[in-house]
Amino acid sequence: MMTEERPVIVIPMGDPAGIGPEITVKALADEKIIETARCVVTGDKGILAEAVRICGTDQKLHEIEDPSEGLYTSGVIDVIDLRNIDPEKFAYGKVSAMCGRAAYEYIEKAVGLAMEGKADAVATTTINKESLRAAGVEGIGHTEIFGRLTGTSDPLTMFELEDLRVLFLSRHVSLRQACDLVTKDRIISYVIRGYEALRQLGIDHPRIAVAGLNPHCGEHGLFGDEEVKEIMPAVKQLQAEGYNAEGPISADAVFWQARQGKYDCVLSMYHDQGHIATKSVDFNRTISITCGMPVLRTSVDHGTAFDIAGTGKADDISMKEAILKAARYAPYFRKQ
Repeated sequence: MMTEERPVIVIPMGDPAGIGPEITVKALADEKIIETARCVVTGDKGILAEAVRICGTDQKLHEIEDPSEGLYTSGVIDVIDLRNIDPEKFAYGKVSAMCGRAAYEYIEKAVGLAMEGKADAVATTTINKESLRAAGVEGIGHTEIFGRLTGTSDPLTMFELEDLRVLFLSRHVSLRQACDLVTKDRIISYVIRGYEALRQLGIDHPRIAVAGLNPHCGEHGLFGDEEVKEIMPAVKQLQAEGYNAEGPISADAVFWQARQGKYDCVLSMYHDQGHIATKSVDFNRTISITCGMPVLRTSVDHGTAFDIAGTGKADDISMKEAILKAARYAPYFRKQ
């Protein structure tokens, strides 16, 4: 049964030339989504109308200026139309400064609504880094853009798949650089920040596991000493300060242990270590949550798929999961 307790989730449509509009309209045709959240899209009404036609979802577009005006019911998409796409210049599957600028403006509007308290969370679709760069947008990733718009210096990226959660000590750097970032001070900082982020999501006493970097955690320094010199001292200090942290735990075991419920979250030592652990289990249902900001943000974790944009083939599972996760955590986040 639908009630006004449903959180308001704002969805920036994403790059118009990608699959963002299609997965948005497909997700908003699902009765479970409608019953769980009041969703409003920031985007372009014309592009969304074409996505409805392509996907055959038979929805009507209801243009609003403010989330308070939304209908939030079956067969209706409530949209704030920014009117920033010229149909004469638009093409699916192409890098475009126009689309990059538009995608940024959808995010900007969505974050503004959340910061003003008019939305409980933001669930993002897909953007294209090349299009953002062509548009001259500062910070060409969602995390960087949200950080700048919310005044957050270093937002945390957390993946969630069912109850497996993964934080990342480093993200988009080379593997060589990632190894250099495995330091005692950085690990301590990320565990503390991760602890607070998990509490913000309603987990009162988080249990955080710290993954090892080397195979078998280096076998006491036989092949790699980062565990001995950096990770172990960091964990010992965290434990002395009262944090429920364990590690280093070999990466070939720790994610499985967390999935069995032994830990609430794993701190991955680098990008691919954690990505492989979650996406190998279920690529489509792996959701990204950006933590440590005044705005709750969840996201699909796939790209714009320019190769199938405009065909209606895009799978909306990840988009639905992102909305459902946003709705799940919004009540806890509101209490902060």
